[in-house]
Amino acid sequence: MAKQQARRKRRSFTPEFKAEAVRLCRAGDRSITQVANELDLTETALREWVKRADADAGEGAPETLTSGERDELRELRKRVKRLEMEREILKKAAAFFAKENG
Repeated sequence: MAKQQARRKRRSFTPEFKAEAVRLCRAGDRSITQVANELDLTETALREWVKRADADAGEGAPETLTSGERDELRELRKRVKRLEMEREILKKAAAFFAKENG
């Protein structure tokens, strides 16, 4: 039977902390796994920070979004959702008034 890890409480980190963790990974004297263990981070989170830092520096894979692009995408998705809701309200209002006048 596989050993189950206790679920970690979701933590948030400052951009400075993330940048320092990425810098430690790039220093080259320790692996990402070692840095993650030393900083009490999940390896997955640290790998994602390194990947994002690479993308922001223009060194990531072409399909990887920069932080600015991710922020813009998040905002655009919010706007689309709001506009879709507004459209549905207008469609219902138009149907209501058409029925009332027809």
